[in-house]
Amino acid sequence: MDCAKTTPVSIQQLKKVCSTCSLRELCLPMGLSPEEIEQLDHLVYTRKRVKRGESLYRAGDPFTSLNAVRTGFFKSTVVLEDGRDQVTGFHMPGEIMGLDGIGTDRHTVSTIALEDSEVCIIPYSRLEELSHKVRSLQSQFHKMMSREIVRDQGVMMLLGTMRAEERLAAFLLNLSQRFGARGYSPTEFNLRMTREEIGSYLGLKLETISRTFSKFQEQGLITVRQKHVRIEDLKGLRRLLGREC
Repeated sequence: MDCAKTTPVSIQQLKKVCSTCSLRELCLPMGLSPEEIEQLDHLVYTRKRVKRGESLYRAGDPFTSLNAVRTGFFKSTVVLEDGRDQVTGFHMPGEIMGLDGIGTDRHTVSTIALEDSEVCIIPYSRLEELSHKVRSLQSQFHKMMSREIVRDQGVMMLLGTMRAEERLAAFLLNLSQRFGARGYSPTEFNLRMTREEIGSYLGLKLETISRTFSKFQEQGLITVRQKHVRIEDLKGLRRLLGREC
């Protein structure tokens, strides 16, 4: 059962939602002027806390809003024909979830918190209305959707053309870049997901993921202690993908 808590936000708190948020350069307000962000402040009217293991929404639920990750970490999943869950993505602070529901007015994936998390709820009908008034918001929204399409294409490339070592290297480099963009260390971070979840996302068996992590450590590319990862050789990981610099 979905036990996520929704917290109303007062007018005073609204003033602090986007204008003063440390993630505004990564989230929907990116590229907007202070005046335009102030209008967006009145769009984000609630926050929702989601405990670890709980779902924010499930496949088949009606689509009413987008959700900006404020704190925490999420995974998105779909159920395959054989009943297994397939991980389709991981989401961290500053990223928008819920775009999957725009086309059909129902969500096509489920999102589950990998740790205690909080999201800002953005009513989609109000976002559409405001986008007609603030053209730069409309442009930013389209760019955001485009990034999602590019990301999906990248996943398809991972699953269709890369060897196991290349898939895991690409995954670690992607996390490195995303953590770095948020002001965290790009070379040292904790994995919020399990090895099994990584394998599901990359289309690899758990044994293959574990073996490849061990191989990378033996080669001096990374150091792993349970969920803590330190990238020792960024250039080495990039070389696995044919990226020399």
